[in-house]
Parts: sequence; structure tokens; C-alpha cells
Amino acid sequence: MKLDIKKVKIFVTIPPDRTDEVRKAVCNAGAGVIGNYNYCTTSTKCLGTFIPNEKANPYIGESNKLEFVQEDKLEFICDIENVKNVIEKLKEAHPYEEPAIDIVPLIDLQEFDTL
Repeated sequence: MKLDIKKVKIFVTIPPDRTDEVRKAVCNAGAGVIGNYNYCTTSTKCLGTFIPNEKANPYIGESNKLEFVQEDKLEFICDIENVKNVIEKLKEAHPYEEPAIDIVPLIDLQEFDTL
């Protein structure tokens, strides 16, 4: 079966005080559109962990020390043609040196009509 992927869902974790800034950046870049609705996002509270090495320049935490931080996980849909632009705008607005970004392909419901 060959799938025609037209949309993806993007997930990123962010310090809660910067969630709105990142949300605005990605939505202004064209993400978060579902039918006749714009700025469609979901955010949930989560706990992130990491250890920055000696070469890192962490926004939060210290080198070689395990950090536990409260974060928001922001998720939104994006047209596949716009992913690179949206990720660029996300990184410009995101405070982390290396934001954790997940991109998951979405299967359109019509794809199941051919099964």
C-alpha cells in the first residue's frame, strides 16, 4: 500500500513561559489549520529530563547535571509542504539550544477507502 501523506503532526516541548510565543510563531507560519479553523493546537503539561554536556549552552540547568523541568508539550497539524518553514519559525521562537521536535505523518481518512 502506498500512502499519500499530506499532513503531519508536530510535537515540541517548551518551558511554559514561552509556549504562547512558540504557538504564535508556528501558527503565523501556517501551521494549526484544520478545515475552517486556524490556530488549532493542544498543549499539555509534562516533565522533561536532560543532562547537558560540557559543550552545551542550556537555557535551563547546568552542565553534567541531571535536570527535571516542568514543560508544555505543544502539538499541531501542518501541511507537509510547509513543514520546513514552520520548523524554522519554531526554532527562532524556541529558547532551547536543541528543542525536541517530533514529526509524525498523518494518514487521511480517505486513504482507508482503498483498503
